[in-house]
Amino acid sequence: MPIIDNAVYVDGKRTANPDNLEETYEVLRARHGMAWIGMYRPTPDEVQSVAAEFNLHHLAVEDALAGHQRPKLERYGDTQFIALRPARYLDASEEVEFGEVHMFIGPDFAITIRHAESPDLGRVRKRLENSPDLLALGPLAVMYAVLDQVVDEYSPVVSGLENDIDEIEDQLFSQDTNVSRRIYELSREVIAFQRATQPLVGMLGVLRERIGSDDPRTLELHRDLRDVEDHVVTLVERVDSFRSLLQNALMVHATLVGQRQNDETKALTEASLRQADQAKRISSWAAILFAPTLVAGIYGMNFKSMPELSWTFGYPYALCLMLVLGIVLYTVFKKAGWL
Repeated sequence: MPIIDNAVYVDGKRTANPDNLEETYEVLRARHGMAWIGMYRPTPDEVQSVAAEFNLHHLAVEDALAGHQRPKLERYGDTQFIALRPARYLDASEEVEFGEVHMFIGPDFAITIRHAESPDLGRVRKRLENSPDLLALGPLAVMYAVLDQVVDEYSPVVSGLENDIDEIEDQLFSQDTNVSRRIYELSREVIAFQRATQPLVGMLGVLRERIGSDDPRTLELHRDLRDVEDHVVTLVERVDSFRSLLQNALMVHATLVGQRQNDETKALTEASLRQADQAKRISSWAAILFAPTLVAGIYGMNFKSMPELSWTFGYPYALCLMLVLGIVLYTVFKKAGWL
């Protein structure tokens, strides 16, 4: 249902509940109060209807219909167009979901257009209807109340992001392979949250100047907007610190990954060196054993005409020759560090 709530207020009290927009226009002209029209994903025809009735600027209407606007405050004559980016934290998926709210604030009307589930503008309307003195200030009171609700709903988002960052700090030293991706996803959410909150500081400052504090009727509203602005400044500072923490976490993660890679490379190098040493030892002993084997093999061929066969000391000579060759080779390999 595109039109969620539609009412006409006089002196802060709800005096009519029109069934359609045309009836709202008629009652407003007759009672000279304030019309508050709340819409949820309205059709272009409904937006064009209120645009024609309240003479809304076509550029603001195009923005409201197109959606996906950055937070901004624009003034067209005596009408102000405000685009907000509310957010809520989804515990199940540990993600931040962003919505969009547009407001047209004029002399005798407040039009709120919501493109997502958050924020709950029904709660805002009920709160104002329970404070008729505040609602008697007219569309400016609606503007303040919506801004206050959007900013209040940022607090759970900040808490959720803070908890996610704490979890990342625990995962950094657990060698979790998905931590870098989680840091990247959180960084994107923090950047998106910064884009939603940072413009509000300047917007609220401009709104306070336009309302002014000289009129006793709007003095309290001016103070309320200052309180909302202080809240936003605190939020922006915390979110800025989140971005710094995530950048540091990414650097620490890169350092730890590099250290682990160095440790693995060192371990592989040490293993290669050990294998090389073992290969040297094996080769050395093989060479040492090869010399006497060669001598024994030659004399084992049993030819009739061979040196030293008829010599009395031929056998001891062969044994001594094999022993000497083994000792010489052992000495050579030992000096070379192969044994």
